[in-house]
Amino acid sequence: MSKKALIITGVGVIIGAMGGYAYYHFIGCASGTCAITSKPLNATLYGGLMGGLLFNTFVPNPKK
Repeated sequence: MSKKALIITGVGVIIGAMGGYAYYHFIGCASGTCAITSKPLNATLYGGLMGGLLFNTFVPNPKK
């Protein structure tokens, strides 16, 4: 991976992690039975993973 690809994916992970924590904080799971949103760590990690995957789709493919 190029340096530009790593930066774009890293920014996606950070934005996704912030979004995951915000989802936990503002919406969350009142009963505590939700697998992802019942704990802040789970929501933050899941958000970071999804953000990284989403932003990685914007990385241009190398030309051969």
